[in-house]
Amino acid sequence: MKNDRWLTAFVILVLATLACQTITGGGVNPTDVVIPTSPTTGNDNLNSNESLNENSNDSGGAEDGTSDAGFPLPPDATSVTDMGPDLVTFQTEMSLEEVMAFYRDVLGKEGYTERVDLTVTAGPTFSMVFDGHESGKALAVQAVEFAGSVTVTLSLQDI
Repeated sequence: MKNDRWLTAFVILVLATLACQTITGGGVNPTDVVIPTSPTTGNDNLNSNESLNENSNDSGGAEDGTSDAGFPLPPDATSVTDMGPDLVTFQTEMSLEEVMAFYRDVLGKEGYTERVDLTVTAGPTFSMVFDGHESGKALAVQAVEFAGSVTVTLSLQDI
């Protein structure tokens, strides 16, 4: 019964995320934005043909592979959305199994412990819970495979 609530909450969260992306047109990828420059901008490091990608992190998070909230991100994370200090979503081309392995490895090295009894995989989704965050809250890692990519949600929760 408890696992059913987790799965239902996860599916609702993923659908809400996808709906928000659909309504807003999926957002603008910062790597696709071209910044024209002119002599009056004072930026001698760019010419009019250079894109923002060459001067920013194209993962949408920090250059060290973490989100602004401090959550670890895989190297190919795109569409990173920090929704406050306790919630981050992103997309990846990794498989569900690769995402699970990535978080087991990275979080394990950071001292987190997986609550194996709360790990649920069902079709194109999974949910995992890790203890060890400095806030005392559990870190939930949830993902759904949709349209050829995987949308991952990381959130801190009182579980």
